This record gives sequence, structure tokens and C-alpha cells, in this order.
Amino acid sequence: MDIIKQERHGVPFYACPDPAWAGTAHGFSTRLGGVSPAPMDSLNLGASRGDAPANLRENFTRFCAATGADANALVKNQQIHSDIIRPVTRADIMDSPASPGVFEADGLITNEPGVCLTIFSGDCIPILLYDPVRRCIAAAHAGWRGTAAGIAARAAEAMVRDYGCQAGQILAAIGPGIGPCCFETHIDVPDGLRAGLGPDAEPFIRPLSQKGKYSVDLKAANAKWLELAGLRREHIALCPACTACNLDIFWSHRVQGSQRGSMAAIIQLV
Repeated sequence: MDIIKQERHGVPFYACPDPAWAGTAHGFSTRLGGVSPAPMDSLNLGASRGDAPANLRENFTRFCAATGADANALVKNQQIHSDIIRPVTRADIMDSPASPGVFEADGLITNEPGVCLTIFSGDCIPILLYDPVRRCIAAAHAGWRGTAAGIAARAAEAMVRDYGCQAGQILAAIGPGIGPCCFETHIDVPDGLRAGLGPDAEPFIRPLSQKGKYSVDLKAANAKWLELAGLRREHIALCPACTACNLDIFWSHRVQGSQRGSMAAIIQLV
């Protein structure tokens, strides 16, 4: 199962084309195909970047049209680098695509068709989950703290516990984010992964030549969390694209700081 770059209506995005995902509209955005001015050029989807609401509305309209989702059915979170998963319903749909998220959580979950779960990233790892049997979806934002806390596993566990899903039926898509090629850290990140994953963290941590520095593979660590939660390895798709390596396609918080836009990942039951 792969995640590939696609383009519709002039808007490029990443998604999983496998027929098993056909019950959803989903995608991971790039920075291309929108109307926002520099330094948010051009498909900024983050309401906290200082962009005009009209630009955000148009950008979400374009991104959702490309993926087949409904821009008027968004539910957003206010990300706090936690392992909190928030259940949502149609009652939580935003008044406008330009509105900021209000729920302090890094994961959203629903089994209601038409609700478009929306999370944001700019190096952190976006994760989408779908159970095609129980018709349940989740979206999670995994920075290194969320990865260490196992937010990907928490989302899968909530699908099983609260919505009757079976872990072996859940599909996962781990989207574009910073790769081990560019994620150079101090010891706090490896220590966080070890506290969460124990010995299973070691394959994702590589000491660098400079003392006290490490390279960490957050995408692979999140895939491991999903396997530990019971997902089948062949049901986990992982996008290799690194946001810090490809500034022509993505924004990177690590490289660009606050002078940038934000990408989004969305998923909706259709």
C-alpha cells in the first residue's frame, strides 16, 4: 500500500490510491495550488499564520475539491503536542473553512459520514486512519512529543474501544513530514521515544558524529506504534517525502520557522 503524489484541478496532493480507501475522501496537502501571498505562498491552510480569511476559504475550497472532500464540513483541532484523541460529530463542523480549530487535541475521530477531519503540519507527521468495515476514521498530528506518547496508537485504540473496530481491519496512511535525513536532535527526543517505546525505539534512533546529536525517524516510529496497536504491517502506508528536503513542495518549520504557511491532512467518510 503506497501514498503517491496526485493532482486534480491544478492542486497537487498526496493520497493512498488503493481501492481499500475508496470509502473516504482524503489527502495530504502541499504548499502549491492556492492563492496566499508570500511567505505563505500559495496553498496555506493554517488560520494562525496571519493569512486573510478569504485566502483560507479559497485554499480549502481548492484542496477539498481536489481530494473530493467538502470544504463546508471541516472539523479542526487546536494542536498542543499531546496524545489526546477527540471524538467529533456533525455538530462540531466549523462555521467557515477559515475558522481556527477550537478543540485542544492532536487527534480527531468520528464514524459520521460527511464530517471532514482536519489536522495541520509543517514537519510534524500527519496520520490518517480508516476502518472500511466499521466505517470509522481518525486523524492524528504527531510531533516528536506526540510520537513519543504514542498518539497514533491512541487513535487506533480509540477506534477499537469506542467504535467497535478491529485493529487488523484498520488502514493507516502516514503522510509527508520531516525525515531522518533532516531531523537532527539532542538527547531529549531519543529519550522520549525510549520512554514510550522501550527497546522498540532503538531502530529509529541513530547517533551522529557530533557528540550529543541524533537522527530520529518519526515516520517509522509512528508505524511501529500502529503495529503495536494491532494494525497489520501491509495496511500501513508511509510517504517517504521529507518536508525539510523539499521546500519547493512543502513548508518546513525547522528550516523556515514562523515565516511560512501550514499544510493540512483531511479525511471524510463518503
